Amino acid sequence: MKQISQRFSVTYHYAAYFTENLFSIENSLLTDTIFSETPPAKCLFVVDSGIAEAWPQLTQAIRQYTNAHADKMYLTAILTIEGGENAKNNQQTLHHILEAIHTYGICRHSYLIAIGGGAVLDVAGYAAAIAHRGVRHIRIPTTVLAQNDSGVGVKNSFNAFGKKNFLGTFQPPVAVINDSKFLETLSQRDWLSGISEAIKVALIKDATFFEQIEKDAKALTARDSHAMQALIYRCAELHMQHIAQNGDPFERGSARPLDFGHWAAHKLESMSNYRIRHGEAVAIGIALDCLYAFHAGYLSESDTIRIINLIKNLKLPLSAPELFQQLGGDTYDVMAGINEFREHLGGNLTITLISSIGSGFEVHNINNSYMQQAIDSLRQAA
Repeated sequence: MKQISQRFSVTYHYAAYFTENLFSIENSLLTDTIFSETPPAKCLFVVDSGIAEAWPQLTQAIRQYTNAHADKMYLTAILTIEGGENAKNNQQTLHHILEAIHTYGICRHSYLIAIGGGAVLDVAGYAAAIAHRGVRHIRIPTTVLAQNDSGVGVKNSFNAFGKKNFLGTFQPPVAVINDSKFLETLSQRDWLSGISEAIKVALIKDATFFEQIEKDAKALTARDSHAMQALIYRCAELHMQHIAQNGDPFERGSARPLDFGHWAAHKLESMSNYRIRHGEAVAIGIALDCLYAFHAGYLSESDTIRIINLIKNLKLPLSAPELFQQLGGDTYDVMAGINEFREHLGGNLTITLISSIGSGFEVHNINNSYMQQAIDSLRQAA
């Protein structure tokens, strides 16, 4: 037998920036992230319809900005696509972005710049990753959840076959640029739901951060921008540290700590036909897994109460009708999400739980009886 074997590694670098009024002509941050061997670089903008509606001046601001920086950027088009989870469910949306990449000659040295919530960033990033085997892309998240979690990661995805994120790639963006001004027009529901991802990362990694969220709960629900910016920054920092330092940035193993609370969240989203926001579903999933850990003897009663109280104080949901659905007998339908999560991991079931606030650990089996008790506890709380 003959064999030729090689090993190589690829180094990635990307940064998350924090600014205000990104498209003010005097703000050079966006142009500073763009590089082209033969400037100006072609730039295709993909904009979330929700942010386009909330900021009707955005299109004009982009045109004025690119005109003012024509030595660095060449605006090919501004493409507006449907926002929300439907962006990841509609094949026409994906085709529309790919068609624009083709029509405007966006190549591997061009830029796709996506502005919007997490779902729009996901589908735009997926299109960028599969076109020409990878077009450079920049993310400009416009929701709390996208700025503190989904937008700062390295994953891009699209829903298929009734499963969330069934299609996807790992391709880091060139840069993530968080503009705090975009948060001003968020609904209260979207403002609050993004906080659940901060609770998640605090619970598995940073007890001090959890305590700070507790202290700031009243300010956060009152839309205090300073409290929110501090939360977003620390959450994004922990998220990016995990990707870079955990040793498995492209999730080749079965462990996914940052998906704490997500096995149930993903299932509840699909069961509700995405009526439940991702952040809301994560809040329910966190509560469920913490109550499971309590019933299984992993988590103290005092820590469990603190977690449940924080979710309540932040006006996040603890349950939804879908959580208590039982169409197939005595078992709650949401529990089918455990096996779907294992399948998505591509290996043994690995679910992150916590033994105390700030300390996560992994289990490879779920006791159905304890999980039923956890769901029953949430029914009583509701």
